[in-house]
Amino acid sequence: MPTILYRDEHLVAVHKPCDLLVHRSPIDRHETRFALQLVRDLTGRRVFPVHRLDKPTSGVLLFAFTVESARALAQAFAAGEVRKRYLAVVRGIAPADGTIDHPLVEEINGMDYPQAAEKDAQSAITNYRRLAAIELDVAVGRYPTSRYSLVLAEPRTGRRHQLRRHLRHLGHPIIGDTTHGEGRHNRYFRDALDCRRLLLAAIDISFSHPCSGESLTISAPLQENFMALIDRFGWRDALPASQVDPFSLQTDQ
Repeated sequence: MPTILYRDEHLVAVHKPCDLLVHRSPIDRHETRFALQLVRDLTGRRVFPVHRLDKPTSGVLLFAFTVESARALAQAFAAGEVRKRYLAVVRGIAPADGTIDHPLVEEINGMDYPQAAEKDAQSAITNYRRLAAIELDVAVGRYPTSRYSLVLAEPRTGRRHQLRRHLRHLGHPIIGDTTHGEGRHNRYFRDALDCRRLLLAAIDISFSHPCSGESLTISAPLQENFMALIDRFGWRDALPASQVDPFSLQTDQ
């Protein structure tokens, strides 16, 4: 069930758990529960989605209460005026920091669109920073040990599955990604560590309020099944400051 992080007369921000669709999709025709309807039931008002999170991704999700607010927020997203930050656990020791500037072609069901070669790939940029790393004495692949990193990622563009595809391009796929990841490591986390989710979470979002113009930053806590892995690896102290008190709302006065 989503949890309300922030609400006023114009918009509401919730924490979406993993494995919940934002709205009805032909990809998951069997699903009957959606964040859209659950947030409507929570607030007692009609809500308009202004962006999306993939079904397996948890974290901050925004909805508008009015058509005008929805339009203004959608325009802000399209103009790159909304800042989003994510935490991901990836395979291997990721570089200390950097920028992934790798155009992406259209993708359907995890595969590049067949006619994409006839089109220009769209610009896609992601900034990232490694927060922590660990080496386990477990031979998951061909090496005697296995390495993993906690990465803070900030997409500067909003392409479909951008972070999952960019981190794979970097050579450090996200753990739990059944489309772009590596099966051996996904199975190890599932069977040995009891971690059965995509380890990707939208931890905060910053934008200008569509009516007042006030600068807002809304943060969400990591879901319990994500935090359990963070604690198991001893990474809690490496988490961004927004995770210390994630329910606090930051504003520019």
